[in-house]
Amino acid sequence: MSLINTQVPVFKTTAFHNGEFVEVSNETLKGKWSVLIFMPAAFTFNCPTEVEDAADNYPEFQKLGAEVYIVTTDTHFSHKVWHETSPAVGKAQFPLVGDPTHQLTNAFGVHIPEEGLALRGTFVINPEGVIKTLEIHDNAIARDVTETLRKLKAAQYVAANPNEVCPAKWKEGEKTLAPSLDLVGKI
Repeated sequence: MSLINTQVPVFKTTAFHNGEFVEVSNETLKGKWSVLIFMPAAFTFNCPTEVEDAADNYPEFQKLGAEVYIVTTDTHFSHKVWHETSPAVGKAQFPLVGDPTHQLTNAFGVHIPEEGLALRGTFVINPEGVIKTLEIHDNAIARDVTETLRKLKAAQYVAANPNEVCPAKWKEGEKTLAPSLDLVGKI
């Protein structure tokens, strides 16, 4: 069963955020757009490049009213040290969420049981706590957060314009489609 259009499961965990340990839960995600970015573990090869990419684009997420959460199977203590020792991860101004019990990785379908790690999964969640996009892929392939931003903008657009859809490669400001019988077979 797909997680698309389902409610984020109930959870509670701890994150390292701006020099403090903070609680993050399903309730934390409500009220604004959220982007959960799952990574295998701290102190790996590709993960810092993705954290840095998210950090470099964080002002754009904030402009869109969205919070970013990086989630790994490590503890919040590991995330504190990772933030302090990696120049790339040190740029993060968003929560680095620990999931040592694998509650989140299992709930979001990204857990690798034989490794105790997460697959690279990205989830865009609306302010009501409903999953609107998801992408899961092999850990050897790092993501480009500009595509996540594009998906976030598309999800926000169709939420505000429920009678329209965003075509392939849609970018903010471009033409959308209004589904109708007249369009069937014409595009």
